Amino acid sequence: MRIGLLWYDGDPKKALEQRVREAMERYREKFGRAPNTCYIHPADLNGHTLALEGVRVLAASNILRRHVWVGYDDEAQNRAA
Repeated sequence: MRIGLLWYDGDPKKALEQRVREAMERYREKFGRAPNTCYIHPADLNGHTLALEGVRVLAASNILRRHVWVGYDDEAQNRAA
């Protein structure tokens, strides 16, 4: 994924799933298509797996805490096949 939307939500009480859904919705509004990939800090994922509406949610240590990087990865489908 080369281009995406970096979303920040500083509310520590908000569930991770809700933060990711809000980032996905903003991505749809801005780019006119649904994202298929999301990166979050491993500590935010806390060892759990999360998949929402066909979006791969992956841990990435280069993403800051409480940030969500969503976008469309053209190569994601090739890797899944």
